[in-house]
Amino acid sequence: MSSFGQSGWQSILPGPLREQAQQALVDICAELGTAIPADAREGPELLSQYALLHAYLGLAWNSTEHAAKANTFLEQSIERLAETPIAPALYGGFTGIAWIVEHLQHPPLGDPASADDGDPNEEIDSALLDYLETPVWKQTYDLIGGLVGFGVYALERLPRKSAETCLSRILDHLAAMATRENGEATWWTPLELIPQISREQLTSGHYNLGVAHGIPGVIGFLAQINAAGLLQHKVTPLMSGAVAWLLKQRLPKGSDSVFAPTAGHPEASRPSRAAWCYGDPGIALVLLAAARSFREREWEEQALAIGREVAQREPKKCSVNDAGLCHGASGLAHVFNRLFQATREDAFLKAARFWFGQALQMRKPGPGIAGFAPWYPTEGERDVWSITRGFLMGGTGIALALLAAISDLEPRWDRLLLASVPAARPLD
Repeated sequence: MSSFGQSGWQSILPGPLREQAQQALVDICAELGTAIPADAREGPELLSQYALLHAYLGLAWNSTEHAAKANTFLEQSIERLAETPIAPALYGGFTGIAWIVEHLQHPPLGDPASADDGDPNEEIDSALLDYLETPVWKQTYDLIGGLVGFGVYALERLPRKSAETCLSRILDHLAAMATRENGEATWWTPLELIPQISREQLTSGHYNLGVAHGIPGVIGFLAQINAAGLLQHKVTPLMSGAVAWLLKQRLPKGSDSVFAPTAGHPEASRPSRAAWCYGDPGIALVLLAAARSFREREWEEQALAIGREVAQREPKKCSVNDAGLCHGASGLAHVFNRLFQATREDAFLKAARFWFGQALQMRKPGPGIAGFAPWYPTEGERDVWSITRGFLMGGTGIALALLAAISDLEPRWDRLLLASVPAARPLD
């Protein structure tokens, strides 16, 4: 068994599978973010993601070359951000870039006390606080582009007072937007706030059951605030109500998944894919984080039961079509890796190894990064060049997940996914 890092994180891939993962990681790095200065097509978000990857590689492999590339790409990202109109979103916006800037200053990746130029995110905090000062929030509440995503950035900025103020305003908006009944709490997504690709299949809004865009993301966010010991008087009623509501949304026994992707409309009973963004794996992870944060044994039992069910699910029922982090094999493998590290259950270890193996088998000659190309259900105009390199669906995210599987360095970058459940203590 591999040794543990200080966090208790354990590398999980054995023998030949580990060698394949190492080679894939090397090959991804050979194609991804290697040109300095960067290609003009690589915008500030991509450059910051390259910096994140190289920073973890530098620490895990004790590589000054990767550490230097991390610094260079981060500097280029900040320079291009100043020249690029960009939304205030965690994914696809300046909040996500600022999160990476902040994250790379935290131990073990960096030391905020060593920064020469003061606080690089001070203006971001001010802009975000102004944005959140609106009396009625009319935009999305989700992780990808809304309130929860802003909160993930603020969590990374703790213990600054501006971060706590930001979290308080977000909680106030979430409380005002919540639908409450019989002690439960939930959040409705109106049709006009649903992404166009999904809106075309709907006739009304819905309750979203995905971590990326829905109520489980709120639960994961509330768990992180509570774990930080902050604002419990605002967090607790929302959390207890949201978990109670979510657990009532299970599909009938014998369905192909425990939860549907959405609820509250006529088409809401179809099973969900097995993924981080939508489906049982992501829900199991945020429920476990909530249970650990609030020390709720019943929630933990529910979370682990959901996780065990999907770990034993037939692969063909999981609807995994590519290797990406968002809804692909490496993302599913990383969820199971997190569940294993948090519980030391063999079922999760076996599932993680299986899905990493599936991800590695998906390498094909042709488009993509090192043979990894994202799969799309529909045709249309997409920035495929950018997506194949990015964090959620492309090479950067796949590489980070592979690195977490073959090193003892805890992947704290997955706080961006609300996936960072603390690891269990090392086994004797």
